[in-house]
Amino acid sequence: MEIRHSRHYKEVERFNTEELRENFLVQNLFVPGELKLVYSHEDRMIVGGACPTNEAIKLDAGDALRTEYFLERREIGIVNIGGAGLVTAGGKDYELGPRDCLYVGKGVEEVLFKNVDEENPAKFYLMSTTAHKEIEIQKMSIQEATPNHLGAVETSNKRTIYQYIHAGGLKSCQLMLGMTILEDNSLWNTMPAHVHDRRSEIYLYFDMKEDTRVFHFMGKPDETRHLVMKNEEVVISPPYSIHSGVATGSYTFIWAMGGENYTFTDMDAVAMDELK
Repeated sequence: MEIRHSRHYKEVERFNTEELRENFLVQNLFVPGELKLVYSHEDRMIVGGACPTNEAIKLDAGDALRTEYFLERREIGIVNIGGAGLVTAGGKDYELGPRDCLYVGKGVEEVLFKNVDEENPAKFYLMSTTAHKEIEIQKMSIQEATPNHLGAVETSNKRTIYQYIHAGGLKSCQLMLGMTILEDNSLWNTMPAHVHDRRSEIYLYFDMKEDTRVFHFMGKPDETRHLVMKNEEVVISPPYSIHSGVATGSYTFIWAMGGENYTFTDMDAVAMDELK
């Protein structure tokens, strides 16, 4: 498991491009036949990818967590961004089609990821936070998720937010997770920007063509920086940072949050004239 330590915003203001990417950009999560995990000290979130082939992949962090098994003191949200797959959790198989979500709570000792179709393999995106109580395993397909329509064509950010893990959906201790799908010719996400000093956020950008890029903006509102990102890359957003992007082509992204509170709408808006 790769470890990413927290960085103070005064330090980040002095980072060059490579330092910014080294600390906040996560690449190469989806490797066939492997489980890849990155531990961020921003609210102790773990982001990962599991790409099973012929053999099942077990959710295992080795001795990095100093626990007997991964979910001994954690919970996890799993979204399949590839072809059909299976997740075995608590001794039961859960079928996950493209963009379906599964929540697995504290205390589940074994979680296995399995592929179904060799020609169109599953890709499981993983987001984990610490947990204080046991909550039952829950599944939600994208068809079951309530769509929240935001933005407009005039502002180039007409989009639909699907909230999977939150107070009104799949229950959790602190993890919140959802997916945002932008409509054709809408390339901006989350603008005007906001911050939420009480929790961190992690984005996965995907469904991108190989020759397109997302310009992801981060940093304090009056000291913004940017990362140039490609398909299936992840950005870690500290509590002080805005998190907004614009792309050269269509894309989808998964957002996940963990931290002090469990209220999706708890955010501090940033006016356009505050951005620098």
